[in-house]
Amino acid sequence: MSKFTSAVILAAGNGTRFGGKIKKQYVDILGIPAVVRTVQAFEQCELIDEIILVGDKEALGELFSQYKSEKLAMIVAGGETRQDSALLGFDSVSEKSKYVAIHDAARCLVTPEMIEATVKEAYKNRAAAAAHRSEDTVKIADKNGFIESTTDRDKIWLVQTPQVFLNDVYRAAAYMAKKDGAVVTDDCMLCERLGFDIKLVECGRENIKLTGPDDLMLCEAIVSFREKKSEEDKKK
Repeated sequence: MSKFTSAVILAAGNGTRFGGKIKKQYVDILGIPAVVRTVQAFEQCELIDEIILVGDKEALGELFSQYKSEKLAMIVAGGETRQDSALLGFDSVSEKSKYVAIHDAARCLVTPEMIEATVKEAYKNRAAAAAHRSEDTVKIADKNGFIESTTDRDKIWLVQTPQVFLNDVYRAAAYMAKKDGAVVTDDCMLCERLGFDIKLVECGRENIKLTGPDDLMLCEAIVSFREKKSEEDKKK
């Protein structure tokens, strides 16, 4: 059976929390725009067959006329919400597509290895999501900020993207949520509503989301570290 896998990369957000005139998905990370770094990671992953980019068609089209991507199949205008944008992207995948990887463009430090690991788990389990086990003790607080309880840290994961689904699973979950008027903050929640099991895949701490100005400094530090390590490995 073919496992043609599509990537839907969401770059339609306003980036209001980032501040400044440049939206976070377009900000340079050591000379390369964040969204370009994201697309390049999916381009380099052998399990990804096509990329659907969701966002400002004019701005993204101009950007990717400079940065070529062989797997970039289409740029789709975003919707009013992230949830709307994800569904618009999903509805634009190839007829050959069997699996879809939904990813936030602002997670620009994702690697081909992280993508591959998550996709492979989706092939086995129908749904999988990149994540990282919590290394902190997590407290549940009341509305006034007082501790109510302490959770079992061994059960706490910080969920990331990509989140990868068998297309039939995602289609059923997304359209049921739309019918019900359900609002979710990530794609796993769509499937959780219908009782689908989702495998979490340990992808480490580096797959951070570019949200505020402080994250930019961290992203640049991680990229610098990776580039230095790559150069050292070549010399060995």
